[in-house]
Amino acid sequence: MSNFGEHLRALRLKGGKTLRQFCAENNLDPGNLSRIERGRLNPPASHDTLTRWAHALGLREASSDWIDFFDLAAIASGRVPQDLRDDEAVLAKLPLLFRTLRNEKIDDEALQDLIDLIRKD
Repeated sequence: MSNFGEHLRALRLKGGKTLRQFCAENNLDPGNLSRIERGRLNPPASHDTLTRWAHALGLREASSDWIDFFDLAAIASGRVPQDLRDDEAVLAKLPLLFRTLRNEKIDDEALQDLIDLIRKD
């Protein structure tokens, strides 16, 4: 998975739109969108704005591209994706995940809890 700006650009180009075409059709500022695509400006924090952009890019709700789009936008802004923030069980396990990602030692029970959470449907 790329960063948000690269993902946005790839989706826009996949739809056959230049930056200026896409912005004109969706009432967006081409300068700001260019800065977002180049990683010089964070994506919008507004879920409604991101939803409009996702629809304009032709993304199907709940598709992997849709999820990646929102996840990458959250990550680019230094946030945990909203659906994960809404799940208290996930939030409780995030410190364990962070320790794991930092290669810090965790006990077997905590590791199994993390595995079970990841496998959860």
